Amino acid sequence: MDHADFGKCRSTNSTLNQWVADQAALLQPDRVFWCDGSPAEKDFLTEDAVRQGVLIRLDQKKLPGCYYHRSNPNDVARVEHCTFICTPRAEEAGPTNNWAAPAEMYEKLKGLCRGAMKGRTMYVVPYLMGPPGSPLAKVGVELTDSIYVALSMRVMTRMGELALRHLGDGKDFNRGLHTMLDVNPERRFICHFPQDNTIISVGSAYGGNVLLGKKCLALRIGSWLAREEGWLAEHMLILGVESPQGEKTWIAAAFPSACGKTNFAMMVPPAHYKGWKIWTVGDDIAWMKPGKDGRLRAINPEAGYFGVVPGTSLKSNPNAVATIQRDTIYTNVALTPDLDVWWEGKDGPPPAEALDWQGRKWTPASPSKAAHPNSRFAAPMTNNPCLAPEADDPEGVPISAIIFGGRRSTTVPLISQAFNWTHGVYLGATMGSEMTAAAVGGAGQVRRDPMAMLPFCGYHMGDYFAHWLNMRSKIERLPRIFYVNWFRKNAKDEFLWPGFGENMRILKWIVDRCHGRAEADETALGWMPRLGEIDLEGLPDSTRERLREALAIKAEEWRQEVHAQDDLFIKLRSRLPKQLTENRDLLISRL
Repeated sequence: MDHADFGKCRSTNSTLNQWVADQAALLQPDRVFWCDGSPAEKDFLTEDAVRQGVLIRLDQKKLPGCYYHRSNPNDVARVEHCTFICTPRAEEAGPTNNWAAPAEMYEKLKGLCRGAMKGRTMYVVPYLMGPPGSPLAKVGVELTDSIYVALSMRVMTRMGELALRHLGDGKDFNRGLHTMLDVNPERRFICHFPQDNTIISVGSAYGGNVLLGKKCLALRIGSWLAREEGWLAEHMLILGVESPQGEKTWIAAAFPSACGKTNFAMMVPPAHYKGWKIWTVGDDIAWMKPGKDGRLRAINPEAGYFGVVPGTSLKSNPNAVATIQRDTIYTNVALTPDLDVWWEGKDGPPPAEALDWQGRKWTPASPSKAAHPNSRFAAPMTNNPCLAPEADDPEGVPISAIIFGGRRSTTVPLISQAFNWTHGVYLGATMGSEMTAAAVGGAGQVRRDPMAMLPFCGYHMGDYFAHWLNMRSKIERLPRIFYVNWFRKNAKDEFLWPGFGENMRILKWIVDRCHGRAEADETALGWMPRLGEIDLEGLPDSTRERLREALAIKAEEWRQEVHAQDDLFIKLRSRLPKQLTENRDLLISRL
């Protein structure tokens, strides 16, 4: 099929067309290709990507519609030190963000972009974040010289003519520009201009830095827009719990990376929970706004999953395994000789040989990992066997509970419930996770990650907490707030709670609390379940004693924990709401 059959401009929006023309004049691409989102276009671009060597076609009998991609070894993850919030005043961005003056950064980026697409095609990718017709949906347009990005945005968003129809003649759309340059870390910038609703990313080709609808628009720009417009843009999964009687309870949950977020969103209940179902609305991002019924209603602005692959198995996440069996783009996993993919933690034995994520020969005896620890899958949400029928509801689902949680081997109990909304905001604001051995500072050190938003909040974190507190007056029927920790260990370094699908047992207590059906005891940390309130049927006899230990509050550990929270509070003190320090003082007095 001739290239000319695709890529023609179908926009009648004069503002959009002029912006695209202006950027093309700066970037000087050989061609401008407008993406329409059609199946025929997908086939055409995929074949073109295979021809260019950007994608490798996998075994289409085993993995129909699946393709393999490798990124540059210097470009395999989000780069927080290269990520900037560009506001007129530094204090607007706050001390937890990198700040740059807009005029200076625009000038620097303009210099890098001038002529950057010579010899390349510029893909114009219109996309919609959120279900069509939703009051929370936002239109973005990304210009990119990466065919991998164009194809991935098709998976991750509602891309093409649908977005153009939603925009109509409006001028309110996110302007996103991405150019790979030469993928040089010295010239890598991911810049956000909240006042202009603009994102410019240069020098990277890795998903989190270049799929601009994801963390860039959905969270960094989204959080700014949410504060201005009276809603919440959060790094949260959304799931539904359906009882055998058909009662559905919707829950949003924020976990930092490596805390089982996608696994929780796609959980399969234990065998004896007959008739219970978990439904996924989203695994990563929630946009939440008070609805006409007075409840906080949530949508997933994305249309796909961009998940970490290593560790994904039938034990950890059977629904994810099913989701990535077709129409999936794999990045930086291992490639087997029969054109299958492999990663550490996959079901079955490792292959006798493979090419690792850098294309080097690998065997099980090799000292390095076959798949990069941050290797990814991009898969359509429609592949998910437990996708909620309500995932496309324009009004969103009504949230009854919000869960915060981190990875902590000590101190933090398995489950507790906040006393009230303000106490819940304090819990979210002070949440943290222990770093892995690969992280700066080493294993065991706790990194504070408020609401799992530290790398993603597009403005001062103190103002962000104040916005959460202010939302209390906007929501008539406030969700209840809970705090979980699946990762507490005993003195033998064994996990006290089995996790994975067994987390359904804790989730059921949360649901019952939301509906007034479960008892709880008042403790220094919040409301906590009585030992008999957690269903342990089918688990080993030792689980009851382990549960008791997982729920234990050790006052001395908590005194150290409260002291450690001061580091973040001191950093934010100029704009830290007094309600948070008051809650800390109340906790100290209760201890």
